[in-house]
Amino acid sequence: MVKQKPWTCTDVMNLIDRIKEILATYEKHGWRLRRALLRPETRAELTDESWSEDASIEAGELDALWFSRSSQQNREAWELRLISATQYALFEIFEAHEPEAAREEVRREMEARMRERVSRSEYQVPG
Repeated sequence: MVKQKPWTCTDVMNLIDRIKEILATYEKHGWRLRRALLRPETRAELTDESWSEDASIEAGELDALWFSRSSQQNREAWELRLISATQYALFEIFEAHEPEAAREEVRREMEARMRERVSRSEYQVPG
């Protein structure tokens, strides 16, 4: 589990600004927000106004955003972006014929890799 210091008002404002900046950057490049993974303490600090109506909000052990967009040759690209001042993301392309269950398994593996990376690094929120 990722350790976190107590939230301050400044931390919450920085987090909201960071999320808005990430969303704007990805949307500018054709990505669509699909999911938000949020720790319970982070979710408690945010309102539903920050999210697209199409995106689901899921409880997680880290704070990250899932984006997707169409890719070449009828494939679909997915990217998991950590909500952090330091940019860190994992990327995967899925074939059109790939079953959703297989895609979801890969996405869960990506989340596990990101959790592992965050637990041994400086990518901690707030801050």
